[in-house]
Amino acid sequence: MNVSPSASRIESIDRNYSRSESFLDANSVPEQGCLSIVVLGASGDLAKKKTFPALFNLYRQGFLQPSEVHIFGYARTKISDDDLRDRIRRHLVHGKEASSSHSEDVEKFLQLIKYVSGSYDDEGGFRLLDKEISEHEVAKNSQEGSSRRLFYLALPPSVYPSVCKMIRYHCMNRSDLGGWTRVVVEKPFGKDLSSAEELSLQLGELFNEKQIYRIDHYLGKELVQNLLVLRFANRLFLPLWNRDNIDNIQIVFREDFGTEGRGGYFDEYGIIRDIIQNHLLQVLCLVAMEKPVSLKPEYIRDEKVKVLKSVLPVEDDEVVLGQYEGYRDDPTVADNSNTPTFATVILRIHNERWEGVPFILKAGKALNSRKAEVRVQFKDVPGDIFKSKKLGRNELVIRLQPSEAMYTKLTVKKPGLEMSTIQSEMDLSYGMRYQGVTIPEAYERLILDTIRGDQQHFVRRDELKVAWEIFTPLLHRIDDGKLKPLPYKPGSRGPVEADELLAKAGYVQTHGYIWIPPTL
Repeated sequence: MNVSPSASRIESIDRNYSRSESFLDANSVPEQGCLSIVVLGASGDLAKKKTFPALFNLYRQGFLQPSEVHIFGYARTKISDDDLRDRIRRHLVHGKEASSSHSEDVEKFLQLIKYVSGSYDDEGGFRLLDKEISEHEVAKNSQEGSSRRLFYLALPPSVYPSVCKMIRYHCMNRSDLGGWTRVVVEKPFGKDLSSAEELSLQLGELFNEKQIYRIDHYLGKELVQNLLVLRFANRLFLPLWNRDNIDNIQIVFREDFGTEGRGGYFDEYGIIRDIIQNHLLQVLCLVAMEKPVSLKPEYIRDEKVKVLKSVLPVEDDEVVLGQYEGYRDDPTVADNSNTPTFATVILRIHNERWEGVPFILKAGKALNSRKAEVRVQFKDVPGDIFKSKKLGRNELVIRLQPSEAMYTKLTVKKPGLEMSTIQSEMDLSYGMRYQGVTIPEAYERLILDTIRGDQQHFVRRDELKVAWEIFTPLLHRIDDGKLKPLPYKPGSRGPVEADELLAKAGYVQTHGYIWIPPTL
């Protein structure tokens, strides 16, 4: 759909953003006018299960003040304000939390939500949305143009261009009095390099990079956010974090369930696009990057891009694909689907720090456990006088979910009169160490970062491009049927060939040791 706004209006908008975005401090929310948060796709599952609950938790903790914030839902569904509130309510209250005070907070929060119905390429719908936002801003006594507008696209990427065009031409702040408009877009950002670049080009013609927040919720996880602190604030790890001491690094994502009703969606993307190319690759960047000049977002993102540019092309003999038995029984999945539900991919970083160290990215569905973790395996002790090599190597394990923890596997003397050794651990389990502390959900942190204007935990355009350059050739070989997934039984570790690939890469599995989260 072609839209031709006046040149003067676009000029005014551009002038507004060149001035208003330049002075934002990422560590504080600017003292500006009221805040309007618009959730597009408000009637969908993502909005109901993630976006609105995250907003509610920010509200409960005082980060969203009722005196200045208002929330708008926008979708095609013809429902009333109360209908949307009813749909959201049950996702905000969980079991023991349903106390009278909690219920009161829920009702107060729901009253901040207003619903606007319209299609995603309709000028009329977005003009109505702009009218509702403007009326709220006037009611909050905000000076024109000083308000903040955050648009969260809980939508499929296919409608991003039309929605962003409508926002750009009909819902932006109109003056240069310090207000801003920011757009949060969800993954997947394309299906390969060309589609991602096309999407970036379309969004880049409408907004500048400081206005676009490409959200990857893994970057909001507590233990992922701790990676930079662990690496660069502790003298202990600085001399060890290199190819001289580390043999291999695994970054793992495992689910103990299958596609469960999402077969049609998942079959379009597969486990590499869905998990490895974004979530696990983001974690790899934080594990492998050099120390940035400072914690300013651009310096951190510069170092992430440098790492990605150093990744060598993926070789077919360092990839194992799998598809669990029964996956094709889903009526929404093609009978001859070649889509992998499991993948182990070895990436190699060609630089001074990591030359020769395999980074093993492993993800799968319908496996024997549910977890996400980083496993740093150190080299064998030279001249091992205790003959303890058979017990296993030292490992630093950073468990991202569930039961967040960091623990180091060590060889120690077994208690008793004999000089024999066993493997044990030094353990920082968050549930034990930080009792009574609620770890925030990733979406809470990232939405708050968007309000603050901190882009550290969001994906920059050039970073997205390099990430797709790494995986697109492999994905095209899979799409063309040149690489086939191996069958594996649900509830297993995946194809046995994956464990063989790990052993070939140098990973030594510890037998007889199981980490058990400590309890009170």
